[in-house]
Amino acid sequence: MDKLDFGLTLPNRGVLFGVETMEDVLRMGEEADASGVFKSVWVGDSILAKRRPESVALLAALAARTRHVRLAVGCMASFPVRHPVLLAAQWATVDQIAGPDRLILAACIGGEGGGGDWQMENDAFGVPQGERIGRMVEGIQALKALWTNEKASFDGKYYRFSGVVSEPRPVTKPHPTIWIAANPRPTAHTDLKTNVERATRRITRHAAGWMTTLVTPAEFADRLGLLRASLRDEGRDADAFDNTLYYNVNINEDREAAAAESKKFLDLYYGFDIPRPRLDVWVAYGSPDEVVEKVRAFADAGAKEITFRITSFDQRGQYRRLVKEVLPAFSQPRHSPPAGARQPARS
Repeated sequence: MDKLDFGLTLPNRGVLFGVETMEDVLRMGEEADASGVFKSVWVGDSILAKRRPESVALLAALAARTRHVRLAVGCMASFPVRHPVLLAAQWATVDQIAGPDRLILAACIGGEGGGGDWQMENDAFGVPQGERIGRMVEGIQALKALWTNEKASFDGKYYRFSGVVSEPRPVTKPHPTIWIAANPRPTAHTDLKTNVERATRRITRHAAGWMTTLVTPAEFADRLGLLRASLRDEGRDADAFDNTLYYNVNINEDREAAAAESKKFLDLYYGFDIPRPRLDVWVAYGSPDEVVEKVRAFADAGAKEITFRITSFDQRGQYRRLVKEVLPAFSQPRHSPPAGARQPARS
């Protein structure tokens, strides 16, 4: 097993139903930053389909209150409905607050599945479901153009602009990091194999990293193998390409109690009945040793980083157990700030 990094996913949607307050979320981000255990802190995203505190604004607050961790949105399910000219200015502003090389934008298509009122979001923004993939790809291309050209022009199917001066400029060069989060599923029109192949090509052509979720270790290893082969075909360094697994955790020696609490949490979070087979794939629950075993299986499958969302109504208590009873099993070294990162003043 190679070196494994860890992230913490803050439950920002939980603010809407009392799991934590906004201040609780920000303080947990600060605590993760100060712990030396976590490489990254993540927030979720949706504007209307699965409403929550807006991700870019939340990352700006976290950027001002942290020093070391990378700050990420994963996945940005609203990416296809955000116009790149506006998002470029917003993200560059957060990049200036955070300092160089601290942000990760993990774009994804969002859409049907996993709960949420996607029809409302699509209708409100005038984006048909069938345009989400194309808008994600064009949005990534447009962002890179806006961040790397003094005057940017783009002529796509969905986005068109000419001579746009986007400021402020990001401090991260050549531009802030963009990943693609993908977890392909079969659809009424295409099978799983086809969707995995298409997603793999998009990732290798347009992204600097891959995020996924809801996979078994064997599925993770298979898809990573396809991704690495595609990267080599594109002439890219497969070993240097980043990946992160979005995972859930609930630590309790009573496995069934941990499973029951995780189900209650996730049912409330996503607004639908999470079936037990999905829960078993998506959540590392049980005693510390059981959780370690599940995490190690993904590390052995090739995961470079695992970011944990705590599926418990006792966020603080579970956070302490994760840091003290699970992560030390992996001998995680202390992380230093990225090279050149600004050191904000502390009051």
